[in-house]
Amino acid sequence: MTFIARSSPHAFSGNSTGRLMQWVMLASVPGLLAQTWFFGWGNLINVLWCMALAVGAEAVMLRIRKRPVRWQLEDCTALVTGLLLGLSLPPLLPWWISALAVISAIVMAKHLYGGLGNNPFNPAMVGYAVVLISFPLAMTTTWAMPAGAGDGGLSLWGTLVQIFAGSASSPAIDGVTMATPLDLYKQQIHRELASTVTQHPAFGDFVARGWEWVNLGFLAGGLLLLWRRIITWHIPVSFLAALAFMALLFGWDPDQSVPLSLHLLAGGTMLGAFFIATDPVSGATSNKGKLVYGAGIGALLYIIRAWGSYPDAVAFAVLLMNFAVPFIDHYTQPRSYGHQKPRRVS
Repeated sequence: MTFIARSSPHAFSGNSTGRLMQWVMLASVPGLLAQTWFFGWGNLINVLWCMALAVGAEAVMLRIRKRPVRWQLEDCTALVTGLLLGLSLPPLLPWWISALAVISAIVMAKHLYGGLGNNPFNPAMVGYAVVLISFPLAMTTTWAMPAGAGDGGLSLWGTLVQIFAGSASSPAIDGVTMATPLDLYKQQIHRELASTVTQHPAFGDFVARGWEWVNLGFLAGGLLLLWRRIITWHIPVSFLAALAFMALLFGWDPDQSVPLSLHLLAGGTMLGAFFIATDPVSGATSNKGKLVYGAGIGALLYIIRAWGSYPDAVAFAVLLMNFAVPFIDHYTQPRSYGHQKPRRVS
């Protein structure tokens, strides 16, 4: 009889990395559908383009590193990286900028560190930060106007032409693009009252036209991930709690600063809380560490939004806390099973 020696753990859950990533992609569908409904075809095109390019870049890097290509592509992590970038980037961003973001994510942030499991930073957010710093004008002026706020937006063909044949400085884009509601409110609240600022078509009748439904879509997807135990509650809850605490502490007056409702429902908050910050490789590992990690992201997100130069700072908040993960993990190690805290000798 032959015995196969394997290291612990010996339990088998049936969940592979590929299966978990498939659930993440499925959970993102409500948010993606809301983006497409309110902001046109741009994000859907970006998602498909970024996912295809991410798989291609992953295959090339695996071939260069002489790793099994098909077997490692089946983990679907490249697809999720492309998905997160497609969801995060402005809908009408030129194709070559989104391509640069994907290549930066896959090549620089993932494979140059050794591939899956070795990257200290969230690859999608590295790619996003690279293009945001390099092309700030394109990244802040190619957000599509929500349905009902403009002249009907672009058709599918018009969106394809704008992304793959137009440019960020094209005169035709001025009639269908705008800054995000977070940016509009932040820029105008210092010289106008909240009641005047919210008259802009971007805000609609609720929080921010279209954006609240996008965030609720990602919230629904995040709850699905929690129900399936793909992620735990620690990072999303501490993330949102810290952001809410900072907004209520420093931004309680809507005539002076961005209110809590906009922080929660007018940017990439829910996408960041449930899909980006919960990356199992670059995030904290212990439950106590996850609480610290998520709270740090929420606090940094508010600080950068309120006093920084960027209207939505999920990428920078996540990357800054990625730096702190080794420190957090070191000081939040759980007690070893079967061991108790030693008694203090008087």
